[in-house]
Amino acid sequence: MSSSSLICLILCLFICVAAAFTTAPPPLASRQERRFFQNQELFAAPKEDETYVQKVVIIGAGWGGLSTAHALSKSSSQLQITIVDAAPRVGGLVRDGFSTINNTLSTNAEAGQHGFWDNYYNIFSLLQNDLSSKISNMDEVLTGYAEQGQYSPNGLEAVWPVYRNSQPNLPTGLAQALYTKFVNLPPLDRATAAPLVLAFSEFDDSPEAWARYDNISFRDLCIKLGVSKRCYNEAFEPMILTGLFAPGAECSAAAALGMAYFFVLRSQNSFDVRWCRGNIGELIFDPWVELLKERGVRFETSTRVQGFEMDGGDSISKVMCSSTTKSDKQQEAELLSLEADTVVFGLGGASLAALVRNSPELAQYSEFRKFANLRGTGVLATRLYLDTVLVTEYSANACWGFDEGVGMTFFDITKLHGLDVTERTDGVRSIIEVDYYHAASLLVMSDEAIVEKVKKDLNTILGLQCINANVVDAAVVRLPQAVNWYSPGSYSNMPDAKSSSIVNAFFCGDLVRSRHGSWSQEKAYVSGIEAANLILSRREGSGIVPLPNDEPHVALGRSALTLVKTFVGRGDSNKAPSLVDFLW
Repeated sequence: MSSSSLICLILCLFICVAAAFTTAPPPLASRQERRFFQNQELFAAPKEDETYVQKVVIIGAGWGGLSTAHALSKSSSQLQITIVDAAPRVGGLVRDGFSTINNTLSTNAEAGQHGFWDNYYNIFSLLQNDLSSKISNMDEVLTGYAEQGQYSPNGLEAVWPVYRNSQPNLPTGLAQALYTKFVNLPPLDRATAAPLVLAFSEFDDSPEAWARYDNISFRDLCIKLGVSKRCYNEAFEPMILTGLFAPGAECSAAAALGMAYFFVLRSQNSFDVRWCRGNIGELIFDPWVELLKERGVRFETSTRVQGFEMDGGDSISKVMCSSTTKSDKQQEAELLSLEADTVVFGLGGASLAALVRNSPELAQYSEFRKFANLRGTGVLATRLYLDTVLVTEYSANACWGFDEGVGMTFFDITKLHGLDVTERTDGVRSIIEVDYYHAASLLVMSDEAIVEKVKKDLNTILGLQCINANVVDAAVVRLPQAVNWYSPGSYSNMPDAKSSSIVNAFFCGDLVRSRHGSWSQEKAYVSGIEAANLILSRREGSGIVPLPNDEPHVALGRSALTLVKTFVGRGDSNKAPSLVDFLW
């Protein structure tokens, strides 16, 4: 058995002793909570003769906000839905529209690449079913599955295969053990990861598990459990930097454990990923927006929320906005007052915090004041347009070791988008995207210095062919505090899907606390449906594709651990001491 198989087999053991998930349904909306609805029958199925139109204002046009509008407009014709976003184009941070530095190319860059992993069941359903009138075939939008690489300044470090093509199909854990290819990390260092079995086994994604593990960092957890410095630096730190976009020392252990299970360990195929064949804005968001407009959804882009009016009680009656338009090369501001029976906040942590800081109407509530503790981490997205055809072994790659505390990925856009560079007349023969995470230290550099650094990093990875290539043009996109930062202790500051203080306020986005178990874009999309279900008082989980049940050996192990903890806790597993209690 190979050394890589040894460590992954050890890691497989944690799944066999993990605790069972528990799901507690939220309480039904009370009569008092429903008082802001002028038509109580909105909570029932709409009737043909209903004339009252409920006004819904959604703040934020990313995956979460669009998902909420999609679920509401699909379910009821008695809603007047308006989506407000400060950006000029719908799609949030994944939207394209960024021009190149020299403006010599008739192309728009996108703010990073965004994968669609095997467990993105709800987004896949959106593309295959709901958008079937706009997208004839999902395979025309997304690439197939392909191997992925991992690089350091020393060269290739690991290769992730297409797990679904690896036969025979094996139980999760064992599959990753046998089919993942590690190049340089010694087996003894990998073996030091075995004690993490204990943490993975206890973390079951419940609120109680989050409370135990959220206040410690993932790096501290690894140190306490004896993970070697090399194993941490070369295996776990790169995963956290590119998965949670911050160093493990500054990431919640709970977030790290939950993210790793969803993206890697839920099944053999979990880490298989597809990429968009072009810019997501053009291939996914534009058709989606077109469908929503056909349903009557109104979009107010380049529109920033300035404040709120309350109805004298604990509900929002108006959303006050400032809309910016360009006229004769000048910007003109127009004030908008949007009446609202329901308000949905579809914002990231940093944007939500800023909104609360500038809104006395929200800041009067302790629930909203805690959102001011939320923050984001910076992303630097770049694209180099080169005059040479570069041969890349893998079209999608994660990197580590180029800048301390900074995550890095690079993508061969020429391959992913299936571009025929022979037809170009601008001299461009390769387009390479390089993105950096937790990148505040890089955002302050000039465009020229950033392009020079990116080219140097690519030279290190791709060698002489890249050294000899010239940069025709480049796109540099700075996104300070762009992605949510799951720092230790942040879970207590995150919103639930429904506000506990403002009766007609709801939340969506990947920052919202949810028991679905998904992460990233899939979680944001699912949270939008969850918000819509609450607004319409629908059954929990309506319209949502659940994640598959844990594999049999996983479920058995989790049940066994639950029995042990119940015995130790004298009938209550939550009273049994946790791993965190022993370590700290």
